[in-house]
Amino acid sequence: MALAGRLAEADWESHRPAVFGAAYRILGSVAEAEDVTQEVWVRAATADLSEVRDLRAWLVTVTARTSYNVLKSARVRRESYVGHWLPEPLLTGPDAGAQVLMDELVSTAMLVVMETLTPAERVALVLHDVFDFPFGRIAEVLGSTPAASRKLASRARARVAAVEERPRASRAETERVLKAFKGAADAGDMAELVELLDPEAVYVADGGGKVTAARRPVRGAETIALLVVRQIEIRRPDAFQIIEVNGRPALATYRGGELVWLDTVEIADGRITAFRRVANPEKFAHLGHI
Repeated sequence: MALAGRLAEADWESHRPAVFGAAYRILGSVAEAEDVTQEVWVRAATADLSEVRDLRAWLVTVTARTSYNVLKSARVRRESYVGHWLPEPLLTGPDAGAQVLMDELVSTAMLVVMETLTPAERVALVLHDVFDFPFGRIAEVLGSTPAASRKLASRARARVAAVEERPRASRAETERVLKAFKGAADAGDMAELVELLDPEAVYVADGGGKVTAARRPVRGAETIALLVVRQIEIRRPDAFQIIEVNGRPALATYRGGELVWLDTVEIADGRITAFRRVANPEKFAHLGHI
């Protein structure tokens, strides 16, 4: 059934999680996704929707087109980003201020891999795998053909398949390992830290040039353990909290009430295989004081 004229606020609120969710998966940035969501709202509120039969699909289509344009320009900025770029953390769970459409593509590990995709591959994957768009409609968003859109989604899916196939630790185990890691790091217990890290573990930090952070991946349990202990000696944090970020437990570390680090991990056989630390304060602005 077609809508009658203008968009009702209640209709918008029911679809906002999908709009924001599409923008965030494509962009990997909360701030940029919020900007796109606001732009879509303004456009929808002023558009004549009397011919629109599927409001959700219309809103997601507008979101995808807008996000696609933003992502293409954002790639230029990210190429000049100081150090390693990590996705802007998205607060989920009971502390989240708004509902977000959740699935595996919103996880930090998946977003890291999606950052290696081209803008067109990323849009095609999100629209097809999350929103079940036919390739004909995806082609309209990308200005391509259905066959080309199918190939884009297929290539993207092949890239993210490795993440989907990794064994995933339970929420309880992830929280246990994070707390144990934090305790060992605070105590400067190198032996315990090395035991909690896989020998081939990889540490990646995102300081954005705003704070001191490793600009290249750090590999190996002993090297990572030493780095983490030295960082605590320098920053001297005084509090921590386990929160839910991107659908998984994360370790938030504070000093004087200010968030200084947000750590997410991947775990296999009880050991951390990937450790990601967001330290860029600009990526914490939307989190506030938790």
